[in-house]
Amino acid sequence: MLELLRQPWPWYTSGAVIAFVMVLLLFFGKSFGFSSNLRTICSACGAGKHVKFFDFNWKSQIWNLLFLVGAIIGGFISAEFLSNGEAVQVSQATVQDLQQLGISKPEGIQPAEIFSLEALFTVRGFLVLLLGGFMIGFGSRYAGGCTSGHAISGLSNLQWPSLVAVVGFFIGGLITTFILLPLIF
Repeated sequence: MLELLRQPWPWYTSGAVIAFVMVLLLFFGKSFGFSSNLRTICSACGAGKHVKFFDFNWKSQIWNLLFLVGAIIGGFISAEFLSNGEAVQVSQATVQDLQQLGISKPEGIQPAEIFSLEALFTVRGFLVLLLGGFMIGFGSRYAGGCTSGHAISGLSNLQWPSLVAVVGFFIGGLITTFILLPLIF
């Protein structure tokens, strides 16, 4: 059984699991979104006393906090006990594109030139992570949710704002991939 869990699974497995989770959430009247946990945590810590945005009944979102905790625990269990020790499988075309930018093939989960302590303590690495984190935080708040919330939950609920947001995410990803990354690296 452990060998089955340690192997890479086909791509469609995750699609079936996501569909199952979405059906469960719709059945219970919930909507999926991971970035909303940040608002819930801030509200639970008392930020609602100072900022109106955080003034809501955070206890109604405990189920989503449990989902967050489960994702963290599941990631830990997967990395520590179910990993086969191999690097992430990346297509040869992606490896060639990364090499043109001066980024080597990942030997673990992420490329060391971007996601390592050595990269963090360079001016470029620090600015990339700082600005990237700011843009993700600002974008999630401005769009009313993160990519997972809009693309999975919003689109499955046929929400027009989610379609607009997802199109914007893709356009932003294309601009970043083909214009910004070559400028940065």
